[in-house]
Amino acid sequence: MEPTRITSRLHLLDFSIGQAYLWQDEEELTLIDAGWAGTAAGTAAAIRAAGLDPDRLRRIVLTHCHRDHVGSAQELADRHGAEILAHRLDAPVVRGEAPVPEPDLLDWEISLFEHGMTVPEAPPTRVDREVEDGEELGFGDGAVVVHTPGHTPGSMAVHLPRHGVLFTGDTVASVQGVTFGVFHVDRALALDSMRRLAKLAPSVLCCGHGAPVTEDTAARLAAAAG
Repeated sequence: MEPTRITSRLHLLDFSIGQAYLWQDEEELTLIDAGWAGTAAGTAAAIRAAGLDPDRLRRIVLTHCHRDHVGSAQELADRHGAEILAHRLDAPVVRGEAPVPEPDLLDWEISLFEHGMTVPEAPPTRVDREVEDGEELGFGDGAVVVHTPGHTPGSMAVHLPRHGVLFTGDTVASVQGVTFGVFHVDRALALDSMRRLAKLAPSVLCCGHGAPVTEDTAARLAAAAG
């Protein structure tokens, strides 16, 4: 896995199904989502390939409880001394104490969903810090939680207002342009969440699936949100 530089402080790590993002502050690193189970060594190698030290990883922020985002979080945290953060409502699922909520699939989503389920199941994973809407996360010069229920009850975005960067998890996708995501537990609620994200008018959009968006970003997100 080769890291892709998005900005001077931001890299994309692509796991083919799902992806993670690495944010660099002066003395520490933050990972937004953690990729598949069994990929911790590859993720560490990708961090080194970006010229950074994986032992500077201080936190792993999980946007939601799905396997392609949680998979290697605890192995990475154990190896490198990071803490794991998740929204309070998805934390029990991440820990394996509650089942993964079933999505309300449209007909055309069914085959896509079955393909996504080929990703290894995430092991029960500890959550060191449960967070809520509006909480500051201690990185990125003021990164803040934006609760975006609908994809899952505890889905959340992470907004870095001073940098114009928005990590959306799977509420928004950018696979074929900027679009509404798929596999939502509550589609209407997820669309409301997407509209809330559009009001943040980011300049850099980092979705759980698809290429980062860095041009006409706010306008493209607003158009997709309707």
